[in-house]
Amino acid sequence: MKYLELHIIQSVPVACLNRDDLNSPKTAVFGGVQRARVSSQSWKRAIREMAEKELDSSDQFKGKRSRLFIEKIFSSLKNQGETEETANALAICAGHYLAKLDPKQEGKVKTLVFLSPLEYEIFAKVLFTLDNDSKKALVSAIGSMDIAKLTTEEESEDNIEEEESGKPQKGEKKLTAKKFTKLVAKILKAPIEKAFKGEKKETRSLPKDAADIALFGRMVANDHSLTVEAASMFSHALSTHKADNEIDFFAAVDDLQPKEESGAGMTSTMEFNSATYYRFAALNLDMLADEDHLGSMTKEERQKVVRTFVEATIKAIPGARKNTMNGNTLPVYVLGVVREKGHPIQLVNAFENPVRSTLGYAAKSIDLLKTEYKKLVDTWGISAVFERAIPDFSMKDFLDGMVDHLR
Repeated sequence: MKYLELHIIQSVPVACLNRDDLNSPKTAVFGGVQRARVSSQSWKRAIREMAEKELDSSDQFKGKRSRLFIEKIFSSLKNQGETEETANALAICAGHYLAKLDPKQEGKVKTLVFLSPLEYEIFAKVLFTLDNDSKKALVSAIGSMDIAKLTTEEESEDNIEEEESGKPQKGEKKLTAKKFTKLVAKILKAPIEKAFKGEKKETRSLPKDAADIALFGRMVANDHSLTVEAASMFSHALSTHKADNEIDFFAAVDDLQPKEESGAGMTSTMEFNSATYYRFAALNLDMLADEDHLGSMTKEERQKVVRTFVEATIKAIPGARKNTMNGNTLPVYVLGVVREKGHPIQLVNAFENPVRSTLGYAAKSIDLLKTEYKKLVDTWGISAVFERAIPDFSMKDFLDGMVDHLR
């Protein structure tokens, strides 16, 4: 497999880039000491947003993760000429098939699903072209099913016995949740799998507006034919040094408070830290070009995707508390590597012994990163067809060199 690697050193001032359930900056223990941490999920979202809004000029990064896609499929069905009642029933059934309807929130499913605009249209086309008997069965199922009583767990023993006996409980609608789920899957599974995977290999690639889905992957537990393995890999960003969270006490003035009253309008605290991070990302270039990812794209189109991905990975930063603790910085050092074979290798062990310095962490972290990379090359004989670093090269030269190695 051919891989692209990015090794990034980046210093971030007072910030809370990624919070835990207590609103504290995330941390991890590495090398026996606490480090500042930013989850890969947090940084990947920032990368996707920058790629779509600032860098993508070809409408290739249009995927959206949402629990609200039923409305999108409904709108596409209406645009294709389906009646409102049928379009609503079919869209609801599609939502249940993909991620199970949320019985507590109308129009939502239980888990986020990553879909592109063209994929909404594919779903709508599959539903629109169902035969009349299948459509009637799904419309009837929605009319017979009490969606508010759907649960995430297995049905109770009473319901199972009732289903086997064919006798509904008093006051219950005839179609049980289990029967509803089975009916939807029976009707939709085959046509959806055919539409997304295709009968021929050359028709299996993702739509061209779904480059971000190819890069970051998609999990659909209810239909593995829709699952896309991520071509990219990310580590959690870790500080190269010991990092402790600190507490900021703040007081806010009430502008309408009478002058004779003293004291703040409110007081509170929030946690923050500051750190020099090691960030790692890799991209499987062979996987990106295969039939399940972006194989239908030309080499030039894939080069644009990779260029956008690399630039966004380098530049993007999570936006948490960006108005009160703006942490927007650019990396102080980026090492880019392309390997023809093997697997991606992190350089995080350069910092297993935490950096200790009274003159800042960035310069020492860069030196340790270079030393670790040289040690891996000399000791293990790992080889690369491309090695280039920022700021030794400009961003443009760096990106040009990386995308030149795409097949």
